[in-house]
Amino acid sequence: MQRTLLILIFLASLPAFAEEPVSEPKEDAKWSVSSDQYHTQEINIDTTQTTWSNVTVSKDGKNLVFDMLGDIYSVPVSGGEAMALTNGIEWNYQPRFSPDGSQIAFVSDRAGGDNLWIMDADGSNAHAVTDEAEHLVHNPAWSPDGNYLVGRKGYYSTRSIPAGEIWMFHSGGGNGVNLVERPNAESDQKNRSEPTFSPDGKYVYYSADITPGTVWQYNKNSVGSLFAIKRLELASGETNTVVSGPGGAIRPTPSPDGKSLAYVKRRLGLVSQLMVKDLESGLEKLIFDGFERDLQESSGSEGNAPAISWFPDGKSIAFWTAGKFHRLNIADGTVSEIPVHVKATKKIRPALRSKVKVANDEFEIKGIRWASYTPDQKQVVFQALGYIWIKDIKSGQQHRLTKQSDHNEFYPVIAPDGRSVLYTTSNDQNMGSVRITAIKGGKTTVLTNQPGHFIEPAFSADGARVLFRKIEGGYLLSPLWSVNPGIYQATANGKQSPELISKEGFNPHFNADASRVFFTTNTGKLGTELLLRSVNLNGKDSRDHLQGAKATQFRVSPNGQWVAFTENFKTYLAPFFSNGKTISLSAGTKDFSVRQVSARSGEFLTWSADSKSIDWSHGRNLYRRDLNQAFAFLQGAPETMPEPLETGLDLAFTHKGNPPRGTIALIGGRVVTMRDANQQQEVIEDGVVVIENNRIKAVGKRGEIEIPVDAFQLDVAGKTVLPGLVDAHAHGGMGSNEIIPQQNWMQLSNLSFGVTTIHDPSNDTSEFFAASELQKSGQLLAPRVYGTGTILYGAYVPGYSAETNSLEDAQFHVQRLKDVGAISVKSYNQPRREQRQQIIQASAERDMMVVPEGGMRFQHNMTMLIDGHTTLEHSIPVQNVYDDVKQLWSQVETAYTPTFVVSYGGMMGEEYWYDRTNVWENERLLRYTPKSNVYPRSIRRPTAPDSEYNHDDVARNAKALRDLGVRVNIGAHGQREGLAAHWEIWSMVQGGFSPWEALRGATIDGAESLGMDHEVGSLEVGKLADVMIVEGNPLDDIYRSEYVSHTVINGRLYEVDSMNQIAPDAVARQPLFFELEGGDAWSNSAQQSFEQKAKALHWHH
Repeated sequence: MQRTLLILIFLASLPAFAEEPVSEPKEDAKWSVSSDQYHTQEINIDTTQTTWSNVTVSKDGKNLVFDMLGDIYSVPVSGGEAMALTNGIEWNYQPRFSPDGSQIAFVSDRAGGDNLWIMDADGSNAHAVTDEAEHLVHNPAWSPDGNYLVGRKGYYSTRSIPAGEIWMFHSGGGNGVNLVERPNAESDQKNRSEPTFSPDGKYVYYSADITPGTVWQYNKNSVGSLFAIKRLELASGETNTVVSGPGGAIRPTPSPDGKSLAYVKRRLGLVSQLMVKDLESGLEKLIFDGFERDLQESSGSEGNAPAISWFPDGKSIAFWTAGKFHRLNIADGTVSEIPVHVKATKKIRPALRSKVKVANDEFEIKGIRWASYTPDQKQVVFQALGYIWIKDIKSGQQHRLTKQSDHNEFYPVIAPDGRSVLYTTSNDQNMGSVRITAIKGGKTTVLTNQPGHFIEPAFSADGARVLFRKIEGGYLLSPLWSVNPGIYQATANGKQSPELISKEGFNPHFNADASRVFFTTNTGKLGTELLLRSVNLNGKDSRDHLQGAKATQFRVSPNGQWVAFTENFKTYLAPFFSNGKTISLSAGTKDFSVRQVSARSGEFLTWSADSKSIDWSHGRNLYRRDLNQAFAFLQGAPETMPEPLETGLDLAFTHKGNPPRGTIALIGGRVVTMRDANQQQEVIEDGVVVIENNRIKAVGKRGEIEIPVDAFQLDVAGKTVLPGLVDAHAHGGMGSNEIIPQQNWMQLSNLSFGVTTIHDPSNDTSEFFAASELQKSGQLLAPRVYGTGTILYGAYVPGYSAETNSLEDAQFHVQRLKDVGAISVKSYNQPRREQRQQIIQASAERDMMVVPEGGMRFQHNMTMLIDGHTTLEHSIPVQNVYDDVKQLWSQVETAYTPTFVVSYGGMMGEEYWYDRTNVWENERLLRYTPKSNVYPRSIRRPTAPDSEYNHDDVARNAKALRDLGVRVNIGAHGQREGLAAHWEIWSMVQGGFSPWEALRGATIDGAESLGMDHEVGSLEVGKLADVMIVEGNPLDDIYRSEYVSHTVINGRLYEVDSMNQIAPDAVARQPLFFELEGGDAWSNSAQQSFEQKAKALHWHH
């Protein structure tokens, strides 16, 4: 429910207690990025190649200083053995010599986050210049007198793409002064970067994103003008554009005499160029073609290109590209290599990897929603596995509220007298209703007179009236009966037809005398600040009561005297009153009493009928706090007030899965086992796979395997039998406003293309794990569903942001996700390295994995390898990796999920496959995907030459890494349901993988990366029976991989043309809503809602 609320916010903007003991940090312990407490292994690097190195030349022109893998080195300009100036776990980069050559400015995270530091030229006497906790600083450059530094300061907003400002700092320290601010303040996401002084100190040059609007966009069109070089006159504040035009202009570097400006621009083919502009005549001259592809289309928050450096005499330029260092003679254009040899030892933390329980013959239900106590506190009502349950606290026994199986049940609310439960229902074909059922069973009253999609019901304080919200269908739900959405009222006896009160708002509830209705909307400021508003029963006399910058839910007590709210995943209480103004409310409010009542995560707020207690729940745990245990001035309060609640009532229960009973034999096909796939390529011609119940009983050649006489036999001659695909980075809807559909077309489509396991690193927490448990129980036909829940976001979006300022904070966030069923967490662009390290440590303590957001910041990506992340998600932003990175990555256990279909730096793989194939004609896709969803994206699509696509470069680098032992996984990113998994496979082949190697990446590599290889990923005796059967031979023609004829999931065999189960039992699939009359009707608002949900959850880029 909290996730639903946050999606609506994003709509306006454009997201016994613990099973494991928690290790508490020492109060006096300060986290050190450089500590080797957890970095217990050493690796060696011996290389003559480096990746994305920044260079600077000494004043006397004799030495070149550069960075490589987080350390800074010096070497004679003639080349030779590099000498380390820094050496540690901390990350040091972007060196710049001072004008007198005695000092070097650089960027380091040794104090926690990226800041500007200065050291002597020999590497000694390092000290900080800046001390930014939030706004990381990069791209240092000295003033000519050596007294000042300029740098880029990054500002997060509602996205973790930091907007850039240009700041100046005194070399002796201080907070600095702003030179170039963000023109659109908090809403600005544009980059301003790479500042540098003119040699006379009068100007500061910098590069600036000049594309229209305030929003940063992925993969902008580099054929046009993306960046321009600006020049700020310090005396007057006047700013002029110095260089612009097609291909952009970045990395301004004035010559020593100030008469010329070297810079980088882009040309066709994802190639950058070095240019020099004569600042008097305006003549622009190409001096080097073939510079490494810049980051104008990616995120240049660390700089759009590696720093280059003039030699002091102004006759040549030093630069890095293609893994090597070079000296370019300006007069004749000759380029000579500066050969460098680097030996280094790095300390690393072993990568986290857990052994995941995949088999679901019996599993624990944790995805419990809407739990609350009855008024007598003898029972608890909650929803799980699609139905409403009642649990007797004394006996521990539980039973369902109803016995029906026609529809699913959601949003239970206990009547004030405790005798009945108000709830909503949903059926894929017949839609839903609002109902009241006696808590002891029996009588049910239907309150709605038309079908529809209904959520968020609420009783009045006297139980006589109810509220609920009607929402539009579309996308995952039928679009029918979606007119007139909004907040409705009705009588609890069902005698009055529902009446519309308000078209806006969510989480409605009555005031004390039921004369007004509270609901939540937002202020519109950045689209993230919640507003508690009320109207009368005619929808008039609107009043704004509370606003919360970080709040994610408001709930006023039945007597109207108190308000509960959630912030940063914790529950708080405060008095509720009116003063004729909108009152700001937060955990830090000092104007009146605000009390934190939850120590652990909380949502699903519910007041007791007498307004004396507040209930909240999170996954398996239900909590209650009496008001007099929160406020010392209330009658009955203890002398010493208790701490926020640590433990609650554990509602988790064990449920049996639904493994099939029977035997299946797949006979006569080509069996690609992926057994021992790092050592062999096992292919069994005329093979047999025998499945007993849900496990593989035998694999071998026909004639060598005994086929049980009672087995269902499927002739697969001419076909290829492979392990089911493991999509290691999947996205996609599991629910809509907490309604989990009985059949999810997105997941049916995944299965029909052979995807049998998905790992989703960003989704609505409560929806996702509710759906995961339905899949495990056999109630939802889908791949095996694993994931992180909602991301641990580094930007500022309530309900997504995971404020992490200590190990204890990290432990809180990791535990709250583990409590609902997560196997991993998504560390998503936490700006400071110490934050990322703390999330790693908290996850290690809880046997959880960490899959970080990569793809944007090369230097941060490299620290993720050093610090022990399980995988790296998305492609690293640079065009090529060289021997230094290859040696590093091959010696850590961090796997790589590049998401070729969503690869940054040029046009993406998804765009390529839309361009090169007629997706709208793909009959296999259109079986289970609505045309209204496919056609708009696929028919009129962008096109470009092959040279403008970036995914093949990503695949080529991934191939080089895989040859060195780095696991490379497919990750379809939810871009096209099921089909995009094959786009990933095909992209790997384009990058040089053999078909067999690409299929390995789609199966066993993903399983090993995510700790599931003991159960899935290969066809071996004893493993779970997840199988993909392909018509033809994808080992000869990889494009046959999408021609799946049958899928086996957990021992059940499905014919993908119909997705009917054909063995061991025959079970016909029910029609999807869009297969029925009117079911594929276009719902513009529903489509927009889902698209913005996808943006909020970072599914679409």
